[in-house]
Amino acid sequence: MSDYDPPYAIARTTTEVMLYLDLTACPDCGSDEAEWQHDLHDGALRYVGACARCGSEREYLFSPPYQGLLDDSATFGGPEPSELVDAGQWLAVADWIAGQVPAGDRSAAARAVMAYARQAVQEVLKFIPPAGDAVPDEAFWTDAGRAERERDPGRFRLDRLLVVRDSYSD
Repeated sequence: MSDYDPPYAIARTTTEVMLYLDLTACPDCGSDEAEWQHDLHDGALRYVGACARCGSEREYLFSPPYQGLLDDSATFGGPEPSELVDAGQWLAVADWIAGQVPAGDRSAAARAVMAYARQAVQEVLKFIPPAGDAVPDEAFWTDAGRAERERDPGRFRLDRLLVVRDSYSD
C-alpha cells in the first residue's frame, strides 16, 4: 500500500478525463459541450474550458496517478477502479456505445466500437471486491450512476456483467 494521498481524484488516463468531462454538464445551463485546454497547476492536472452554450468558465483539477504520468496505453485506466466515473455511469456508457452498432455488423469499425464498450464494462467490474458478487453501494456516487442502478440493480451482479462484457467480444 502506498502513502500517496492526492488532494483530487486521480486521473488514470486522458481518455478517462475526457469521458468524465463529457459526462459532467455545465452547472449553469446543463450543456456538455466545451473546448478544453489542460496544463499542470500546482502539481495538479487542470482542465479549463468555456461552456459552448452559455460561456460559463469551467475548471476541473485532477491528481496524476501515483507514478506521476497518465498511462494512455490503457484505454481508460489500470487495475484500480475509477475515481472519476462511477459504476453506473460506466455501464450506461457501455450500453450507449454498444447501441451504436447495428446487430450483426462485423466490420472492423463495429468491432472497434464494441471493444470500447467491452472496456467500459470491464471498468464496472473493477469496482467489485475480490470475493464479491456485485458492485457495492459506494461505487455509485453520482445521480446518473445511482439512477442507472435503480433501473435494474441485477445488472450490477458479477455474473451478469461478465455475460454482457463477453457478449461485446468478437
